[in-house]
Amino acid sequence: MKKNYNYTRRKLYLPEYGRHIQEMIDSLLEIEDRHERNRQARAVIAVMGNLNPLLRDTADFTHKLWDHLFIMSDFQLDVDSPYPRPTRQELTVSPHRMPYTQGRITYKHYGKYVERIVEKLAGESDRRVVARTVDNVARYMRAKSFEYNQEHPNNEVIVKDIRRMSGGAIEIDESAINNLRNDYKQHFSARPQKGPQQSRPAHAQQRQKNRNQQHGRNYPKNGASFRNSSK
Repeated sequence: MKKNYNYTRRKLYLPEYGRHIQEMIDSLLEIEDRHERNRQARAVIAVMGNLNPLLRDTADFTHKLWDHLFIMSDFQLDVDSPYPRPTRQELTVSPHRMPYTQGRITYKHYGKYVERIVEKLAGESDRRVVARTVDNVARYMRAKSFEYNQEHPNNEVIVKDIRRMSGGAIEIDESAINNLRNDYKQHFSARPQKGPQQSRPAHAQQRQKNRNQQHGRNYPKNGASFRNSSK
């Protein structure tokens, strides 16, 4: 008995349709009568649509089936399609190469956008715009420095970094940065403090009262008779 395994067969173009659909399409290539070939092709399209009945009512589902028919025939099937016939070149177009920046980031913990903003501010003529924007940039740099180093950043270092990134065009007063609000995360405990000013619910007070009464009782040990401590 000759065994026929799938790894010895021809590779399927679209495995999701199965080998039986592939054999139907291969049989279409052997039909010489064009009218009969068109009729059989429409029958194969109907069988392919039955595999996904929920998508049959969509607008482009039939168009997709005809495209798959030509793909599975290796673009050799000559039938009258209601849609434009796809070509091998259209489906094998290589994607365009995306341009990637090759520039090096000097201060990686700040990011490249901080460097670009500081470079733009270096050429700004309006000093008020520069002062207002630099304050926001310094606040952001202080937050990113805290996230990167896990410690409170030094404002003197931030002033020097801005001066270096701007090529010495931007001068910042360190005392002005010290007055900025800290935006980096502060580690604190959010647990509320209990105090006499906080009122407890009535059911909680009743449970505490019952516990106090339980602690005041003396239970018998080793079979001894019960003795009330209040006497």
